[in-house]
Amino acid sequence: MTKKLYYTSTKTSQWETQIRETFEENGFYYITLEETAFYPEGGGQPADTGKIEGITVLDVIKSNDGRILHKTEKRPGSEMVHCEIDWSRRFDHMQQHSGQHLLSAVCRELFDANTVSFHLGKEYLTIDITSGSKWTEVHTAAVEKQVNQYIIENREILIYYVTKEQLQTLPVVKMPKVSENIRIVEIEGIEYNPCGGTHVERTGEIGLIKIFKTEKQKEHTRLYFKCGFRALDDFSESLGILSALSTKFNTGRTEILNRVEKLENDYKQLLSANENLKLENAKYLADTLLAENVGGFISHIFEDSSMKELLYLSGTIVKKEKVIVLLASRKEQKVILSHNGSFPLHCGQYFKAELSSYNGKGGGNEQTAQAGFASQSDLMAFYQYTVEKLGQNPGE
Repeated sequence: MTKKLYYTSTKTSQWETQIRETFEENGFYYITLEETAFYPEGGGQPADTGKIEGITVLDVIKSNDGRILHKTEKRPGSEMVHCEIDWSRRFDHMQQHSGQHLLSAVCRELFDANTVSFHLGKEYLTIDITSGSKWTEVHTAAVEKQVNQYIIENREILIYYVTKEQLQTLPVVKMPKVSENIRIVEIEGIEYNPCGGTHVERTGEIGLIKIFKTEKQKEHTRLYFKCGFRALDDFSESLGILSALSTKFNTGRTEILNRVEKLENDYKQLLSANENLKLENAKYLADTLLAENVGGFISHIFEDSSMKELLYLSGTIVKKEKVIVLLASRKEQKVILSHNGSFPLHCGQYFKAELSSYNGKGGGNEQTAQAGFASQSDLMAFYQYTVEKLGQNPGE
């Protein structure tokens, strides 16, 4: 059986050992070692990566028969090998996993909120806690303050094995799934937790825990958080963004929100003014097009107008006079057909009958219909066809 250094010597990152066996499957090699510090994925903690004799370890898997399999793309050339784990990745996992234990313990201690699930991702961690709908920012702040207080106190984290009988004497968070070789992770004076993951030796090594978001999950609350160097990196990134904004606005960090709110208000005013100008322009265009009305049918192609603008324009026209309006936008490759209900033409049914011949898609009701086309050539072909068909006898 492989000696598991990730249990006996958590901080071992390099070692020499012997290959026990190797087999190939689906183009990959799977290696077992006499000793390994490579942690296999389990209990919510991802597997370690690193190198065996310079060859990248892609994954570490615990097989059904208990073997620790190291997945690589090729086999080492020697039986005695030098192994090295990606220590920054491993220590990150240790910080995050120990931080999760501590955060879950504090949620339970302060608010009797038990952790029902845990996820350790590449960017952040989450726990789902049994808080119902009562969790607020006040709860988050209290938990965050207490969990970081325990980090400052640098409580010892002890890891040991107990028997089934010894387990009965411990106030464990939950009962383990195994009945022998029961591994306990104890945070001094805080909790006893059956766990098979890797952990730091004292809470001080967690460094920092920052909760940055919460959200409701049915009857649970999900806490998003980061620990240790992840939290520091997140703070550094956020500070960089704040500093850049502070420089851009030439103001202190505390005034950035006020400046952004002012920009939003200015932008809304500009949008409103622009919308008013568009409406005025539409009224002018409506009068211009109505002056070209021939037999109750008006058609026009616009190069850059949006469909929103054409909708307003067509609506303005049909309110003024009894006409059928066909407007097209080259920019958006769309058309609109409209009238005020004074014609027997059903715009939606007309589009449904004719669009497929021109690779168009759309529809509408009796008085207004819209359609889009795959190309400008399809748009123009449909437009010309409709002008010829409806322009001759729009009232029929």
